[in-house]
Amino acid sequence: MYDVTVTRSVVAQHYLTVPDPGPEGERHSHHFTISATFRGPELNEYQYLVDIDELNEAMDAVAAFYRDRTLNDLPTFAGANPSAELFARAFGDRLLERLEPDPATELRIEIEEDDVARVAHEREL
Repeated sequence: MYDVTVTRSVVAQHYLTVPDPGPEGERHSHHFTISATFRGPELNEYQYLVDIDELNEAMDAVAAFYRDRTLNDLPTFAGANPSAELFARAFGDRLLERLEPDPATELRIEIEEDDVARVAHEREL
């Protein structure tokens, strides 16, 4: 099994919408460190699992989209609690819109929130 990981940092804001969110119910910022890991058992004709240059470009674009924004204001999070877990899934969705990771078979998006917590979303491709 092969894997390729690329990481970016983003500062973004959100406020939680769960009952009794405490101070997290107020708009606040987090420093998110986001890692995208593609995995798969085979390499392509160029002996790549995924082209790292293309992955870097896609990660730059997706990170730039979220940088300095309030997650709650984005359509993806409309009517939802903008948790780090949901952010991980949304980041992966947007990344896959920009990149065709053939022959990778899995994607894991891991988000570290302020060096305090780490969440992840995994999917088969």
